[in-house]
Amino acid sequence: MKKTVFKQRLLIRIMKITLFQFVLALVFSSITFANNIRGQKKLDTKVTITVTDLNLDTALSKLEKLAHVKFSYNSRMSQLNQKVSVYANNEALSSVLTRILKPLKMNYTEVSNQIILQKEGIANTGMNAEYFSTLNQNTTAEIIKGRVVDEKGESLPGVTIIVKGTTKGTTTDIDGTYTISAEIGDVLQFSYVGLETKSLKVTGTTLNVTLMGSGETLQDVVVIGSRNPTRTVTESAVPIDVISMKEIASQGAQTNLNQILNMVAPSFTSNTTTVADGTDHIDPAQLRGLGPDQVLVLLNGKRRHTSSLVNINGSPGRGAVGTDLNSIPAFAIEKIEVLRDGASAQYGSDAIAGVININMKKDTKKLEVNLFGGSHFSKNANDHTGGNDGNNIQIDLNYGTNLGKEKSFINVTASAQLRGQTSRAKEVTGSLFNRYNAVEERARIAGININSLYANTLNTTPGFYNGLLNTINTYAQQVSYFDATTKTAIQSAATAGNLSGMRTLLGADVTSDELAARGLVRNDFNMKVGQSSLQSSQFFVNAAYPLTDKLELYAFGGNSHRTGEAAGFYRRPNQSRSYTGLYPNGFLPEIHSTINDISAAAGLRGTIFGNWNFDLSNTFGRNSFDYGVENTVNSSMRENSPTTFDAGGLAFSQNTTNFDMNQKFGNLNVAFGAEYRNEKYSINAGQPESYNLYDVNGDVALPGVTPANLIVTDFFGSIRGNGSQVFPGFRPANAVDKGRNSAAIYGDLEYDVTDKWLLNGAVRFENYSDFGNTTNFKVASRYKLTDNINLRGAVSTGFRAPSLHQINFNATATQFVGGVPFEVSTFSNDSPAAKALGIPQLKQEESKSASIGFTAKIPEANLTLTADAYIVRIDDRVTLTDQFSRPSGTFAAGTPQRELQLQFDLAGANAATFFANAISTESKGIDIIITHKLNLGAIVIKSDLATTFSQTRQVGAIQGSPTLVANGQINRYFSEMSRIYLEEAIPRVKGNLTNSFTYKKFDFFLRNVYFGQVTDPNTADVNGDGRVEGAIINGQAVEVEHPIWGAKIITDLSVGFKITGAAKVVIGANNIFDIYPDANLGTQTAIRPRLVSGAIDYNAAPSTIDLSNANQFAYSRNTSQFGQNGRFLFARLSLSF
Repeated sequence: MKKTVFKQRLLIRIMKITLFQFVLALVFSSITFANNIRGQKKLDTKVTITVTDLNLDTALSKLEKLAHVKFSYNSRMSQLNQKVSVYANNEALSSVLTRILKPLKMNYTEVSNQIILQKEGIANTGMNAEYFSTLNQNTTAEIIKGRVVDEKGESLPGVTIIVKGTTKGTTTDIDGTYTISAEIGDVLQFSYVGLETKSLKVTGTTLNVTLMGSGETLQDVVVIGSRNPTRTVTESAVPIDVISMKEIASQGAQTNLNQILNMVAPSFTSNTTTVADGTDHIDPAQLRGLGPDQVLVLLNGKRRHTSSLVNINGSPGRGAVGTDLNSIPAFAIEKIEVLRDGASAQYGSDAIAGVININMKKDTKKLEVNLFGGSHFSKNANDHTGGNDGNNIQIDLNYGTNLGKEKSFINVTASAQLRGQTSRAKEVTGSLFNRYNAVEERARIAGININSLYANTLNTTPGFYNGLLNTINTYAQQVSYFDATTKTAIQSAATAGNLSGMRTLLGADVTSDELAARGLVRNDFNMKVGQSSLQSSQFFVNAAYPLTDKLELYAFGGNSHRTGEAAGFYRRPNQSRSYTGLYPNGFLPEIHSTINDISAAAGLRGTIFGNWNFDLSNTFGRNSFDYGVENTVNSSMRENSPTTFDAGGLAFSQNTTNFDMNQKFGNLNVAFGAEYRNEKYSINAGQPESYNLYDVNGDVALPGVTPANLIVTDFFGSIRGNGSQVFPGFRPANAVDKGRNSAAIYGDLEYDVTDKWLLNGAVRFENYSDFGNTTNFKVASRYKLTDNINLRGAVSTGFRAPSLHQINFNATATQFVGGVPFEVSTFSNDSPAAKALGIPQLKQEESKSASIGFTAKIPEANLTLTADAYIVRIDDRVTLTDQFSRPSGTFAAGTPQRELQLQFDLAGANAATFFANAISTESKGIDIIITHKLNLGAIVIKSDLATTFSQTRQVGAIQGSPTLVANGQINRYFSEMSRIYLEEAIPRVKGNLTNSFTYKKFDFFLRNVYFGQVTDPNTADVNGDGRVEGAIINGQAVEVEHPIWGAKIITDLSVGFKITGAAKVVIGANNIFDIYPDANLGTQTAIRPRLVSGAIDYNAAPSTIDLSNANQFAYSRNTSQFGQNGRFLFARLSLSF
């Protein structure tokens, strides 16, 4: 007995590591209502029973005890959770079963003293009991015998076998054997619930058959896209992908959820960013080419809260707020459902692109352990010197047990990860040291800090600089590589008190000589361009406890704590933003993020008012993002500056209460419900030193108040920057604590008009406290052309309320444009600065979408195909504008220009951006998925090909205010760069071909992912003709020549071996061929276009263009394909007890 149980458990574990989408763990199947002679006695048994609103499986257990029979059925059939009622007084078991099963579209038959239950529709409808015989009277017939097994070689009882073109048939016995009368040349059709139907020609008297999985398993019963709890993927009227995490996570190199989905689901795009402030730690994710904030994420069917971070930097998804999928450990997930269709009418705001529903594990009586380790072994690792970097170590634990009552469970997951940073910068080019740096270094060695001898070089008092200049002269004479002419000129300038002359002399570049003198090389000044380092710990729980036969209490949630480290732009010694009094060689500032994410949901579900299913729940979630800045300075504080800062943080919380009901009335499923949601968003100020500008006396400098001669400057007269370099802290003026609430009601009807035609309709009314009302609808339909071909389509409207982040976020950050730093302030939409530019307050996005597609199965070839086309129109799309410069000149008080100057100065910024409903867009595309299975004896091969073609484009004119148009600033409202981010910065074509091969204890995994070309938002002389092509847009010259980075194919390969029934090892590689994106463009000299007399003119002086930022960005940081880390080798040990 123990050996048998062990083998069953081993079989289940083996099944769970096969290729994604299909779980082939169906235990038993069945056939028709027809009863053979051997079953008559059992089915004639008289029973007396009363059942009221019990789950089907509970009712069947009672019948087994009363009638002393054994029922066999697929333990994962969705009907088992349906409520049934029946009263019988000394009535035949067959009659009781008919009354129970008929409304559920199920039937039964007897095989070897077992009564097998199944769904309707497996057997030929013309078949009846008299033909369920193994013989007939045709004298030319042969007696055909055989055995039917599944792809693991296990016997299949209750397989329906018919002679095609006749009504003759039989079923397999408990050991999978059968006998039937048929002629040579006849075709036998074998069908079994959950497995592919197979038709084979009779060529002899023995015919053994293996049936493969068809996907009609629990893995394909979905809870999104339809509120019918028994609807499967193939029955749905909209496209839904079901991804088994057990299979994918055990075979691939990816460990976090974003990267797993990026490699598996073609319509999903997400990549780590680099040198993008907080976005380095939260990977923006997009579905069907739409924004990160236009896809709704559910956990166990409940709305998941978004991140507190809004992406304001130069990367795809700019201006959007997404859900932090990486805060959910992949090891806690059973499967993921991806609804690729607009669903605002069903689920509310954010579901314009679709819905991702994450289902947590419910396993019990099992402990699973996962040990993972890997690193990037790449030719370009460690700044293109080779070797390996980005070490990744992860430990996952999952344990489930029941809570002492049938159907109760608690499943717990703990995960910890240490991920190292990678860097793909090349040797930095350009100037690093000037003569002033050389002089101050000799003084520093002698114990003198020249920088402390002055604070402001704008003071014109005679003799004020004599001491400084004499000190400079003293140590300049000690610089060995200064020639005599230079030393003499420095001495003369010091003697004459000639500050201007001294600046000219000391501004000269001496990088090569000074590097040699200090024993340094250029690589010492490289940036860190790659993935950030990360430390993560996560703990998640999923539990349920039945209170009665009709009520169940459930709860789930977890905590994720992550700390990350990402670097910014290197502050070189010869830059005013550096402070060589503390960092003689400059410094590489670091952002140390702390991300805390907590969630908790609890609810009560069951049946009330007869057969109505209800679900009452409350879900809370909170995400906080705190900024720490290290290895940096506030250069206006000079030697008194801290080198670590608390720069403040962000927080977002969401509490959602839902009440949902549904009941099925024959072919009509009725669902309705209500939702109340409360959201809060806050910005917390950092320490004063992280944001203030200080004067020469150490007091806070006030714009327009502090005299120019008290402002701290460097030796060359440039004003020292305010706040902590790389990320100035949030100011008290930035601090907000805002909230809103919304209430919604919805109704959903799903009707099987006929056996072939399904019709679904939904409507939702929602009220926002800050936006008013919105009503949206959806109509979807599916029609079965044949048993194997379905047509489906949907039309819907949708909406997305601007997030609280987009409404209230305001801050100042350092952004680099062409390698030049700018302090850019993001002003809130209702700020005085926004009003001065005529930017209106935000309003909701509204969408209209349509989709049409088909599904097809070829059972004889074990092949399935789905294809779905879609189009989505979004009006008033929220974007982040381009940068508006601070107005120059002098303006009278009260004018818009003067108001803007004051707002810029108060924010410490020289440029500004805003959130605005700037444009309307249209997205369209087609998704194609083909799956195939092949059984070659002991070898099982599964292949999946999935491809998406998508396009998003701006439609109509930019929706700017008359003020912007009149001032010629409409192109800054939605710039050419913003258009590229929206339309072309992520692949418009993406596909993957996945193959898995299973042979005994081995399995092999091979995946090729095609990432289509992308366009860089930056402009350059791409074609080498010496100029940057331009076009006239809205009456202005706009650069439109963008680099295009070519398509690439990334190959993953892994090999798994089951050491024992409880242990498996996998070794493999992601990007085994070490593929990188196309190389970035380096330094160029080209003529930029300008507008002259209404036409583009190229007669201006040439400009220097360097997209690589002095060789630091070897690959573009502004586009998203597959990252820039190269080959990753890994090993995984999985244990199960």
